[in-house]
Amino acid sequence: MSHWAMPYIGQPWSKHGQGPDAWNCWSFFRHVQQAHFGVETPAVPYADDLLVLARLFRDHQERGFWQPVTAYREGDGVMMRTARYPIHVGMWLEVDGGRVLHCAAGSGVVCQSRRDLAANGWRIDGVYRHRGTAS
Repeated sequence: MSHWAMPYIGQPWSKHGQGPDAWNCWSFFRHVQQAHFGVETPAVPYADDLLVLARLFRDHQERGFWQPVTAYREGDGVMMRTARYPIHVGMWLEVDGGRVLHCAAGSGVVCQSRRDLAANGWRIDGVYRHRGTAS
C-alpha cells in the first residue's frame, strides 16, 4: 500500500528552501497543508537565531487559526522543540500507529515515530488542527 507522503521522503532540507527541490520545515508544512488538506497558511520567514524563530512561531497571527487537539488525525500540525520553545513543525500521519512527517536540517523530509523523534532530540510541544478543517 502506498501513502500520499511517500514521494516526499528524502527530499532535501534548505534553510531558505521553498520547494519543490528543497524545503525548510515551514515551507514544507505549508505545501503539504495546501496540496493535501486544502489549508492555506502564510509564509513565515526563516530565522537563523533560534530565539527569534521561536518568537516567530509563538507570535505569528496564524496561530489564532489553529486549535490544540488531543485526538490526533491525519494532517494535524505538530509543533516540536528541542529546548524550551517550539521551533519546528510537521504533520501527523495515521501510519503505523502515528508518525510525524517533517523536514529537518541534516535529514530532509522524514516520517518518524515518537520514539524516533525523541532519539533525534525532538519533543512534541503540541498538536493542532486548523479551524477551517472539518471536524
